[in-house]
Amino acid sequence: MKILIQGGRVIDPASRFDAIADVAVAAGRILSIGPAPADFTPNRVIPAAGCVVAPGLVDLAVRLREPGHEHEGMLESELAAAVAGGVTSVVCPPDTDPVLDEPGLVEMLRMRAERLHQSRVFPLGALTRGLQGEVLTEMAQLTDAGCVGFSQADVPLGNTQVLQRAMQYASTFGYSVWLRPQELYLGRGVAASGPLATRMGLAGVPVAAETIALHTIFELMKSTGARVHLCRLSSAAGVDLVRRARQEGLKLTCDVSINSLHLTENDIGYFDSRARLNPPLRHQRDRDALRAALADGTIDALVSDHTPVAADAKTLPFAEAEPGATGLELLLSLALKWGQDSDVGLLRTLDVLTHAPAQVLGERLGAAHSGVGQLVNGGPADVVVFDAGAEWAVQPAQLRSQGRHTPFEGYAVPGRVRCTLVAGHVAHGAAD
Repeated sequence: MKILIQGGRVIDPASRFDAIADVAVAAGRILSIGPAPADFTPNRVIPAAGCVVAPGLVDLAVRLREPGHEHEGMLESELAAAVAGGVTSVVCPPDTDPVLDEPGLVEMLRMRAERLHQSRVFPLGALTRGLQGEVLTEMAQLTDAGCVGFSQADVPLGNTQVLQRAMQYASTFGYSVWLRPQELYLGRGVAASGPLATRMGLAGVPVAAETIALHTIFELMKSTGARVHLCRLSSAAGVDLVRRARQEGLKLTCDVSINSLHLTENDIGYFDSRARLNPPLRHQRDRDALRAALADGTIDALVSDHTPVAADAKTLPFAEAEPGATGLELLLSLALKWGQDSDVGLLRTLDVLTHAPAQVLGERLGAAHSGVGQLVNGGPADVVVFDAGAEWAVQPAQLRSQGRHTPFEGYAVPGRVRCTLVAGHVAHGAAD
């Protein structure tokens, strides 16, 4: 299939290209940006005048709920949601059922995803067997099966000696460790510690749950030389520690979720379980620090933290409800809203969704996926075409994800995806 995306504003944060141009696609790759070759005859023309043409989004935190949680989401529904949101590459954590701690499970997940011809799926392998925090997994075998890094998902690793050994092993072989900074015992609450949680009678999670974990991680990084990606930073104090660690030269990257970027503890309202999230929503000063850190590059990437949850697990008292919210179809729009509010421009806004998260994955993308997160001649034709000026209201019934719960219900947000290409295949929009 030869496709010509015609007359759009082409923005590639990796090269800082920003101009009205055509994009020619052939054999799943980008053939040219600008005038198409004289002998190029497209099978399909996608008009893009008035729209932005950008690299497909790369989301570093997406739960696909398969295997084991198919009642909350399936590959078909969640990858359809991904391309509807312009997301062409997703990284999924290992907390499936069974846990992704065996090569066969990883290979099965990747094969299932590839057959659907939707978003690319990059699994994270479990750092410890069964995420139990006791015995390290066979990282080399999991890497060969396609894992791009190793994680405990949302399960804190309380045994510091096991974490040290994991980071030593990962450092020796060049693997990356993905950790959500959360101290095991302090992190057992359901809302951010403070007057609001106290008035509501909710068990609190203090900022120290994040900062103690960060101090531990940074000390172990210094002694092991490991490369670490911090998942879903949530506090101003955490931002300060990351900034200092970067200045010390630690091999460190981090992300923040759309939830922490836009919401605060006040959005819990009257025990609204849609705002029951991990990490918990914190104070306004934390949100403001996160927004500033994403703008100045202290935080590398913005993620959806997509976690579809079944209705019966959300319609419970706040403290008993399952944490999580749908986010894939909201990621682009909420990024654009942050970009407008922060006045950072479209280049930086799209960078935190495309090139920067692809850089986090780095060489683990492999030669076959080289060029993911950017528009480059010869690179993968993963492209999103969206109308940045279109505004829409978030209505759960209109979402493609099997999980319909979101704290952003009713929000008016900018940016409507018109078309998504994955490897030159029209996965959403123009072929609908």
